[in-house]
Amino acid sequence: MSEAGSGQGGESLVTVLVAFAANLAIAIAKTVAALLTASASMFAEALHSWADAGNEVFLYIAGKRAQKPPDGAHPLGYGRDSYVWSMFAAVGLFTVGAVVSIQHGISELTSKGPAEEVLVNYIVLGVSFVLEGVSFVRALSQVRGAASAADRELLSYTLNTSDPTVRAVFFEDLAALVGIVIAAIGITLHELTGVALWDAAGSIAVGLVLGVVAVILIQQNRRFLIGEAVDPKILRAALAMLTERPDIKGVTYLHLEYVGPGSVFLVAAVDLEGDERESDVAQSLRRIAEELQQRPHVLRAVLTLSVPGEPVVAL
Repeated sequence: MSEAGSGQGGESLVTVLVAFAANLAIAIAKTVAALLTASASMFAEALHSWADAGNEVFLYIAGKRAQKPPDGAHPLGYGRDSYVWSMFAAVGLFTVGAVVSIQHGISELTSKGPAEEVLVNYIVLGVSFVLEGVSFVRALSQVRGAASAADRELLSYTLNTSDPTVRAVFFEDLAALVGIVIAAIGITLHELTGVALWDAAGSIAVGLVLGVVAVILIQQNRRFLIGEAVDPKILRAALAMLTERPDIKGVTYLHLEYVGPGSVFLVAAVDLEGDERESDVAQSLRRIAEELQQRPHVLRAVLTLSVPGEPVVAL
């Protein structure tokens, strides 16, 4: 099979650590700027960066949990645990980043007075844009490479990849860059017009952007938690992998299910070549399953014999 997710756990963890370091530094700088300038937009951006930094901790845990091998208590491994921790991160982004930013912006709509110490805001936003850009470029490079290997469009791959950490970092960094631009516009309009409404509106707009991203991430993690069907390309690749074997005449049933980032559980009913004894057939099925499990994306494979007369699978 060519692709069942990113399959790049180590690289994903490095991407998360780069994003965490950038967001932590940015969060501290934005907090200082928000305290000095009392800017609603900068306050929203500070919340955004603190939420992102906290989320990277959840995403790192998600990546590490996904790498745990199967054991007696979890025969299909701990891969789905990554979606649980990623869900925590998405909910955190929604509550801390989106909801609080919108609430603060609404509370500041009636504020009055000119913008204060705006140079501090511009410097912090400029440095933040550079650091967020570095993190985003790394995430983009990883996603572009994986999408190219899977022969998928970049956005489609990012939305549907089985690796939640890559998806989260990509969209959070993208939202961060958009948020910085929005905050800068709000602060600039406040400075030029003397109307604090623009700054408050910037805080609300940043919150809305974060809300949209959080909902997308929550929805995608929910899909994988309840059982996401694999891409038809992966089904076709799995079918070809089985039918190309000289000891398999045909496949009458094929089920693939994601059990973690880049990992699938394969169940198939196959028609074997020859007319072996029952004990020999059992050994053959076990041997084929073990060979399939040596493939990079197949965590567990279970094979049974086809019922005579059943039509073969055609995809």
